[in-house]
Amino acid sequence: MTTRRSRLDVVYRFFTGTGFSYDRVVNLWTCGFDRYWKERIIDLIPANSKRILDQACGTGILTLKIARAFPGCRVTGVELRDEYLDLARTKVRRQGLGNVRFLLDRAEDVLLEESLDCITSSYLAKYADLAPLLVNAGRMLRPGGLMILHDFTCPENPLYLALWKSWFRLMQTVGGRLFPEWRTVFHELPVFLQETNWLSETLALLEKLGFSDIACTSLTFGTAAIVTARKPLI
Repeated sequence: MTTRRSRLDVVYRFFTGTGFSYDRVVNLWTCGFDRYWKERIIDLIPANSKRILDQACGTGILTLKIARAFPGCRVTGVELRDEYLDLARTKVRRQGLGNVRFLLDRAEDVLLEESLDCITSSYLAKYADLAPLLVNAGRMLRPGGLMILHDFTCPENPLYLALWKSWFRLMQTVGGRLFPEWRTVFHELPVFLQETNWLSETLALLEKLGFSDIACTSLTFGTAAIVTARKPLI
């Protein structure tokens, strides 16, 4: 059983010293699909949202997209690592965005007093302690508020799975030479993804916690998924 401590160890092992190249690597690693996936998230956010929380915001890729798409909205990005948060803050200053703030904290531990219209996350679920993450989401969301979780998945189709494994082998050889700071991730993430049950656990927990309109959308040949759920109106 994966513990809270072991998940934290994985995060620090994977992402220490990688912030400066994260944006380039995530785009290369996903063959550009990261941009498409994040646009899908943006499209799902309720149009009248005034307060949005972006969990595990990293270098702020999704957070800043949300802030630009919803200029009248207060967007809060939460990130565990100073290294990544410094990069996100720099982007905000350069782009002159006034509707973004950042918090240094673990996503599972954040419990804002304000009522939220939407909570988003990208690439968090597989590392997260899902029970407290979703319990706190239910506390923070307004009635009818939307939870959106996006992360990698392993393809179930044998052909797509074989291509997925081949792509990781390429990243381990060529990608590891181009971005040596990412070698640990390139080598360990495939096994980590095959062992995680984040998708089934998330769906089961959302139902147990009383969320409504729970839906799961598979993306890009089964290599990623988006889960959405609403806090009930009553």
